[in-house]
Amino acid sequence: MIGMLRGERAGAVPLVMRVDVVDPVRPVVTVGGDLDFQTSGSLRAELARLLDGGAAARVTLDVAGLRFIDSTGLAVIVHAWRVGHESGTAFDLRGTPPFLATILEVTGVGELLARPAARPDTAWGAADATWETTG
Repeated sequence: MIGMLRGERAGAVPLVMRVDVVDPVRPVVTVGGDLDFQTSGSLRAELARLLDGGAAARVTLDVAGLRFIDSTGLAVIVHAWRVGHESGTAFDLRGTPPFLATILEVTGVGELLARPAARPDTAWGAADATWETTG
């Protein structure tokens, strides 16, 4: 890869992120493009803010527009689940493309995401976390 900066991929697509807070209790973060080492920081910070703020009962990450994810991007998803789990806020994925569904299955992250978040004021399992696939 002569001429490329370290960490760049040929054909990389910048990450696009939109936060929809029409319902502050159930915000939706929509991402598209590439979720990788260079782009994951802003998504990680936004998800942590929404999940740890206490106002949301559920945070949804819509990944239908993702074209690529590396281990750093996958770590953002796991981190979001953990922050939500610890704060009692459900976290789920929506619009999971087939390539990401395969990664989630092979790595065991899909199974992790299926575990319910424990809300501090409810019994274990009252709030759930899920992921769904598209196509």
